[in-house]
Amino acid sequence: MKSRKEVTMKTYFSTSSHVNRTLSEQEIERNALLSDLEKTKRALEIAYAGFDNVTEPDLIDCYIYELNSVMKRYKYLMKQAARLSMLPEEKESVSVLNTKAPVTSLIG
Repeated sequence: MKSRKEVTMKTYFSTSSHVNRTLSEQEIERNALLSDLEKTKRALEIAYAGFDNVTEPDLIDCYIYELNSVMKRYKYLMKQAARLSMLPEEKESVSVLNTKAPVTSLIG
């Protein structure tokens, strides 16, 4: 015999998956990409904040690698956005992050 909690959870998940079926594949992919871009932006902000607040050489190296990694992910996601034609045509209206490697940005 199923408990009330199991029935409620089953109902919730079946209705939430039904809502997702009404979205087209392109809308789902677009929403996932926007979510990934937002997470990447936050990760980049956190990595820069961490880099700004360390003095140990090993931690500096760690944050440099992290920044480079997050920037590569950002570039990949931006290419995906361009592929889905999500980016505006005008360059002025796009607020793009600095895509130079963090070490290059810091040195010169």
